[in-house]
Amino acid sequence: MRQHLNTMFVTTEGAWLTKDGANIVVEVERREIGRVPMHLMGGIVCFGRVGLSPPLMGACAEAGVAVSFLSEHGKFLARVEGPCSGNVLLRRRQYRLADDPEAGLVIVRAIVAAKAANQRAVLRRALRDHGSSMAEPGRAALDDAQRRLGDVARRVMGAESIDSARGHEGDAANAYFGAFDHLIRRDDDAFRFRGRSRRPPLDACNALLSFLYAMVGHDCRSALESVGLDPQVGFLHRDRPGRAGLALDLMEEFRPVLADRVALTLINRQQIGSKDFTYMEGGAVLLCDDARKAVLAAYQERKKDEITHPFLDEKVSLGLVPHIQAQLLARHLRGDLDGYPPFLWK
Repeated sequence: MRQHLNTMFVTTEGAWLTKDGANIVVEVERREIGRVPMHLMGGIVCFGRVGLSPPLMGACAEAGVAVSFLSEHGKFLARVEGPCSGNVLLRRRQYRLADDPEAGLVIVRAIVAAKAANQRAVLRRALRDHGSSMAEPGRAALDDAQRRLGDVARRVMGAESIDSARGHEGDAANAYFGAFDHLIRRDDDAFRFRGRSRRPPLDACNALLSFLYAMVGHDCRSALESVGLDPQVGFLHRDRPGRAGLALDLMEEFRPVLADRVALTLINRQQIGSKDFTYMEGGAVLLCDDARKAVLAAYQERKKDEITHPFLDEKVSLGLVPHIQAQLLARHLRGDLDGYPPFLWK
């Protein structure tokens, strides 16, 4: 079983990372504020104006520690990594199947069905835990949405084309986000959810979701690269320059479990407030610096939760599941598995 390595998130503006022996050292204004052994790191994510010394970047490339650069608000900018070590035969197989509509449809069906099922699980969990205290309109909306999602999960398995499966995914998104506001139990207009918005997010809830989705995307991309797959060439998401299509495919299964649940917990437990966001003149809403740190801490804690993997029937941490799914996808592409077994959260 793969060891669950840590991800270092550097959010302090002006931080400078250097190498000291086998350690990564973080300095701010030439003062050391942190030191970690490199062998414990699976990746480094830098927000805003953060720099790395050339010796550290070289050591990270050699050790397989990918370094990602994001804007201060979580927008992906660049990624530095060492030489590609993936199996060229696996990647060639990936490219061939990505150009084969019938082979791609098998994978797309599984991904969309799992996403709808996991969205449904989030709604069912809310009904189970808080349904008795909900107002009747909210309870009815959640109940209707979870039934629609269950229907999507069943219907997509009979989709005859990838475009048809994409249509089912759209139906699932409409049902899920149409009821998402009823999952927010906090009486605060700042966190009312009136629909999904991105690039830029137009309210606090969307800003929080977009930031967490960026973190899940980073983990999924790292997982795919670790097994030798090309994160750019996907099946559900069409090829587009600069877009990691396969990473977006993989993360669909994890959005409800790893991102949405963390966002709802932070909002409903009042661990984050309207003061933690910056409201721009153009309407964009962005997380503040201290809030990013709190969200990252909650996300890392969520990844430590243990679940029983539905296919392997083994107890694993949630943070390892993207790596497991990447391995299962690679096995399917090689022909070792007849189908891709998606992750279903219970």
